[in-house]
Amino acid sequence: MRREGTARRAVLLAALLGLGGLDGCQRPGAMPAPGEAASPLSATALLGGGGDDAAAFERAIAPAPLVLPRDHGPHPRFRSEWWYFTGILQTPSGSAPRRFGYQFTLFRQALDPQPAARASAWAAANIYMGHLAISDLDGDPRQPRFHAFQRFARDGLDLAGARAVPFEVWVDDWRVAGPADGSQSFPVTLRARAAAGDQTTGAAGPSDRIPQVGLDLVASAGRGPILQGDRGLSQKGSAAGNASYYYSFTRLPTEGTITLGGQALTVAGTSWLDREWSTSALDAGVVGWDWMGIQLDDGRDLMVYKLRTAAGTAAPQSRATLIDRQRRTQLFGPEAFTLDPVGEWQSPDGQARYPAAMRLQIPTAKVDLIINPLLAEQELRLAVRYWEGAVEISGVADGRDVSGRGYLELTGYTSAPPQASGPRATVR
Repeated sequence: MRREGTARRAVLLAALLGLGGLDGCQRPGAMPAPGEAASPLSATALLGGGGDDAAAFERAIAPAPLVLPRDHGPHPRFRSEWWYFTGILQTPSGSAPRRFGYQFTLFRQALDPQPAARASAWAAANIYMGHLAISDLDGDPRQPRFHAFQRFARDGLDLAGARAVPFEVWVDDWRVAGPADGSQSFPVTLRARAAAGDQTTGAAGPSDRIPQVGLDLVASAGRGPILQGDRGLSQKGSAAGNASYYYSFTRLPTEGTITLGGQALTVAGTSWLDREWSTSALDAGVVGWDWMGIQLDDGRDLMVYKLRTAAGTAAPQSRATLIDRQRRTQLFGPEAFTLDPVGEWQSPDGQARYPAAMRLQIPTAKVDLIINPLLAEQELRLAVRYWEGAVEISGVADGRDVSGRGYLELTGYTSAPPQASGPRATVR
């Protein structure tokens, strides 16, 4: 899964339930007014049950061989899948390099595992959704520094779709594509642009002030594939089939341009790709999840997801994976690691409270890390509301000081009512 099925499937389901009348490609308009809930849809409610149609789709039951580049492409017999890129990039080193975090994700949600043949070119078997978010980590604090957008499309008329050879997945002109001859998995190009007319988070202000934002990146072959869970089978619930097929590329050399305010800036750095497909459901009692993919400066990587119960404890399917330079993995269950909040950040509209930082401890691996957001405001208030953003790492591993960077995702923190007084956003 990535984040146990996380926001990827949740936002797709939100698109289906909340925007089921879409014809072709939809670019939703303004966000709710300040103080109004951005979305009534709960990710955990959407993921909590398998649905009446789940039995008609394939389920992830046992480990299966990973075949690349084929498995970069779609798996239409499964209900949901996603292509999830995150990374921290910076302009060329000099007197004042500028850093950016980015999230670019494309989701597929099947309408029917065996769609009936129809003559209409508008006929659709899937709905696709894209999320684009740019964090301006060193930008002017007086200006919006986090910008997030979404797009939806059915696969009728090729307005959205995915193919394995040559690999490509797209929503309108948002696109991820592999080599044209289809013989290799990498390099992969990522292209997306957004402006007024695309839905944005409230952080960017009224639509007439939304900056022109985009990315045009090339991610080259790097560390991976890393098979998550049991040889790529990642269990998300107690029942058989409540699992996903899940692999990651944890260090992809990346270069290209980030566009902000209409200005294209040359950048380079490292990306993380999570690739997952499933027909899974969460167990009852799971209220949210915390996920992270981090790259340590000692050369190791960590993927962690904690499925949270109402008591704040980790559900039995929570996992941490430590990845060494040779791609060897150590898998830890919830009895072997802790991931706890440190402080609190309140959303500007008072509708959500998230951890201001996280502490990760894996005693048998001698890991004790603090995960700090590089920017407090990295909340996506789109079809489903969640926080996902660039983070920096500090702490100890194997008795030595260590640092790093990565991405953190937090869901299920929106139940707190607005506060009548006090600061609108605090980080402690």
